[in-house]
Amino acid sequence: MSTVAQTLETLRAEFGGGAEAAADDSRQFVIFHIGGERFAVALEDVQEIIRPPNVVHMPLCPASLEGLANLRGVVLPVVNLRRAFNFAEKPADDATRVVVLDYGRPVGLVVDRMANVVTIEKERIEPASAIRSALDAEVLDGLIRDADGRSVLMILDCQAIFRREFGGDGQFSEAGESAGRLAHEKTQEKTVEAVDEDQLVSFEVAGQEYAFPIERVQEIVQLPNAITEVPNAPHHVLGVITLRQRLLPLVSLRALFGLPAAELTETNKVVVVSLGDGPGVGVVMDSVKEVLRVSRAMVEPVPDLLCAGDRGEISAICRLNDGKRLVSILSAQAMFDETELRQITGDDEEHMAGAGESENRAATLDDDEQFVLFRLMGEEYGVPIDVVQEIVRVPSELTRIPNTPDFIEGVINLRGAVLPVIDQRKRFRLEALARNDRQRIMVFTIRGARTGFIVDHVSEVRRIPVGAIGPAPDLSGEQKAIIRRVANLDKEKRLILLLDVLQLLKAEESRDIGRAVEGGGDAVAA
Repeated sequence: MSTVAQTLETLRAEFGGGAEAAADDSRQFVIFHIGGERFAVALEDVQEIIRPPNVVHMPLCPASLEGLANLRGVVLPVVNLRRAFNFAEKPADDATRVVVLDYGRPVGLVVDRMANVVTIEKERIEPASAIRSALDAEVLDGLIRDADGRSVLMILDCQAIFRREFGGDGQFSEAGESAGRLAHEKTQEKTVEAVDEDQLVSFEVAGQEYAFPIERVQEIVQLPNAITEVPNAPHHVLGVITLRQRLLPLVSLRALFGLPAAELTETNKVVVVSLGDGPGVGVVMDSVKEVLRVSRAMVEPVPDLLCAGDRGEISAICRLNDGKRLVSILSAQAMFDETELRQITGDDEEHMAGAGESENRAATLDDDEQFVLFRLMGEEYGVPIDVVQEIVRVPSELTRIPNTPDFIEGVINLRGAVLPVIDQRKRFRLEALARNDRQRIMVFTIRGARTGFIVDHVSEVRRIPVGAIGPAPDLSGEQKAIIRRVANLDKEKRLILLLDVLQLLKAEESRDIGRAVEGGGDAVAA
């Protein structure tokens, strides 16, 4: 974030207000311009002034919210005052600034340009009702006339502006924090995996489909640009990378299985696999396909003929689509030699000397939450991995159901069951997107009913430290219910909006969808 290092100590000097404090019978104000008018806010409320930061756009919020920014590790709501005042839009330029106010939590105001800092005697401050203005008097805290009596400086009541725009107490309170944590705990409790089902992460290598059990997958990340080669390493070891302050050995599944070599591209993904108490390993795949929830009746042991001379890398075969689709389920522990991996990363001596290493690693994982991340209109969202039933491709055609909300795209047949599908862009009132191969359907269970949500693409699975997760500002009733938390990855300059899956549909919407599916889904299920 590019900032102008202007704090309370430097504001007066830079804008001509003098270094002295205000007398008891006077007040100090920061003055700025918006749409040809001059406005003021109390200097005591100003934390700093910065250049317009990069923002993450928050759906389901009033148009006056520019977005959320990262202000040195703190989530900063940025409000566009031109929109709040119904002034004409104006692109940001070199003079545009964001005035950061401190009301217990910071909030930024986008202004056209700064003017100065002034000290005004209290008797010169008149009530807002003394003038007729294009602004409602309720958002003004008073006014100041120039010496000629013709020019007027309007003092803003920013908390009143926030109340009018966003509701609540006007302070973007942290009341949502406990509610968000409680909802998350309820989500955890309600997500009970069926005892006769397995959940798999499937991927493709050389045209063949493989999968790891989801409990073995720590995260899925992009293939980095730089890989450090390791001398005298086995041919299938590409090298090591740094992932969250740890060295991670990188293995090519193509080379390990003796499949034809292929050039690495941006479509390759790294699946970080856990080996119990041992070190993790990154397995390079051609592409990640889906998250599958499959009945154990569909999982069969590997035929004896295929086991000949095999070390058990393939632990089972999953038959889908009446046997037309075969997924080989891999055993990470059979595939990799833990001692070999420790030698590659230099952890062997540490492992032998320190019995507490695995305990420290387990403690670290306990301090993390695991999320599936996806994108909508360029912004990042996340849901806890354990609420994701599966992730599937968007079929070429969906069966539309009449008399349903416009965000419901239709229903599909998912292994013999009718699945209602919702366009998440439409649900969040975002710009529509033409169908493409990157889109996926994320399947959740909401109030006992399985429902699919179309997202632009699923980007990764990753662990996020609980210390990086905080409450989202309360900016609208709808947003407050759905987007309760924000992950602020300060070093990566990323803000990730974390969704409460149970709130993606209101109770009445769930009932309406259920009735519509019952009435119009017979042809789909047939």
